Amino acid sequence: MHRANGYPAPENPMLSLLRCNQSCPSGDREFSSDFYMISMKKMKSGTITYGKTKYDHDSGSMFFSKPRQVLEMRNIELEEDGFSIYFHEDYLSGHALHNEIKKYHYFDYEANEALHLSPKEEETIWELYRKIETEYYNNPDEYSKGIILGHIDSILQYSQRFYKRQFINRTEVSGRIITRFNEKLTAYLETGLLIEQGLPTVKFMASELNLSPRYLSDLLKQETGKTAMELIHILLISEAKNLLKGEDQTVAEIAYSLGFENLPYFSRLFKKEVGLSPNQFKKQLLN
Repeated sequence: MHRANGYPAPENPMLSLLRCNQSCPSGDREFSSDFYMISMKKMKSGTITYGKTKYDHDSGSMFFSKPRQVLEMRNIELEEDGFSIYFHEDYLSGHALHNEIKKYHYFDYEANEALHLSPKEEETIWELYRKIETEYYNNPDEYSKGIILGHIDSILQYSQRFYKRQFINRTEVSGRIITRFNEKLTAYLETGLLIEQGLPTVKFMASELNLSPRYLSDLLKQETGKTAMELIHILLISEAKNLLKGEDQTVAEIAYSLGFENLPYFSRLFKKEVGLSPNQFKKQLLN
């Protein structure tokens, strides 16, 4: 990666720190690697593309990508200094972050879902970066890796906190996502897509709302305490309860009409939400 972009050789073959001033060579090509990337750039112009979307310039943004994601940066020009931290997935081996990093869903967000920082938040992240930089350029010893990964972990934890703040701010600006989510889901039921296409997936719902699946689920979790899939199930079980009040359909027919091809799965899900099996619920109504 360093050779392809004309960067100086890294201090560590599994870890690279790059500071960018207003001129920030980006190679202007698509690439993927075995690296995680944490990047903060206050862009003046240019585009960053990963996932399926492009992110055009805006101020104070953080981007995250994980191994084997396709990433492209073109014509990047910055308003002020930025940085990128690249670390190979094997650099995490033997450290708690190897497993912990999987809980940070923002590595699966798309480019237009970048993290926008306040000036105070920016300074927090810069302070941690400078600590990593100090350790990176010092002579490495047995403590270096643990210290660096500890600071990277802190950046990830702060980013999680800042994203939660962004979710709250987004709600105030664009309206509650749960309302739009339920509208799309209701339309899916009413237009007969359940029978034609089966249960709606989180990926489908996210596409309808122009969000990545991870970002949608995290937004909904922030607003409701439940994931996108849990909310899909709740609405379908609510519809099932309504249909079970009639006498003209069997439990199996109702399950299939709601897109459940597996009757035992429907029954387990219904019992989990309602506390009774579909047959018990129907029998209770008849009694």
